[in-house]
Amino acid sequence: MHTIRYVFGALAIATMFAFWQLAGVSAAEKDEGWIPLIKGNTLDGWTVRGNAKWKNENGVLIGESPGGQGHLYAAPELTDLEVKGVFRVTSQGKSANSGLYFRANPPADKPNDYPKGYEAQICHSQDAFTGWLWKPGTPTGKASKMITKDGEWFSMRVKAVGSDITIWVNDEEVMNYKDEEYKKGFIAVQCHNDTLVTTGPFAGTQLAPPSVVLNT
Repeated sequence: MHTIRYVFGALAIATMFAFWQLAGVSAAEKDEGWIPLIKGNTLDGWTVRGNAKWKNENGVLIGESPGGQGHLYAAPELTDLEVKGVFRVTSQGKSANSGLYFRANPPADKPNDYPKGYEAQICHSQDAFTGWLWKPGTPTGKASKMITKDGEWFSMRVKAVGSDITIWVNDEEVMNYKDEEYKKGFIAVQCHNDTLVTTGPFAGTQLAPPSVVLNT
């Protein structure tokens, strides 16, 4: 099966969010088909939704949303997929909260509102913590344990094939759930709740032909 893989560099979200390309794509990842999503110093290939303000500074995506929320959508529309990244969240006055969305779409009637799709939660201060699977406003798939802390780097990987969804944190599987509600959509990153989120190498895998192909 042909696989196309998409890579984010690094990410920081918050009242300030930044996506920092720490290591880019390794030779081994290139051989496996990983493709970087950050291109140069622009937001080409990205769509901003919500009131967060985003910019790319030297390969670092930075978003600010004091008292609000916003989402940054990557261009490829995906069905079956795998995405991975390295994250860090830090409170800027409220509970640090972010999320890695997949098969997500902006609501047709309120495109700046929360995405309709799946979210791999990034939050270390609530019951449905980092590694839980969420659907809009609803904790859905339970993570087995909390193994992350504010201010510390951790890796996250999500794989969605058909109805089967799996989330790994620090290379440990913490969540597996079956759900068929959302079948196609975009990868997106959340800037929410006065949080500073930082992400290291971030990669995505398209396991089925994409509806939109990222130019490389």
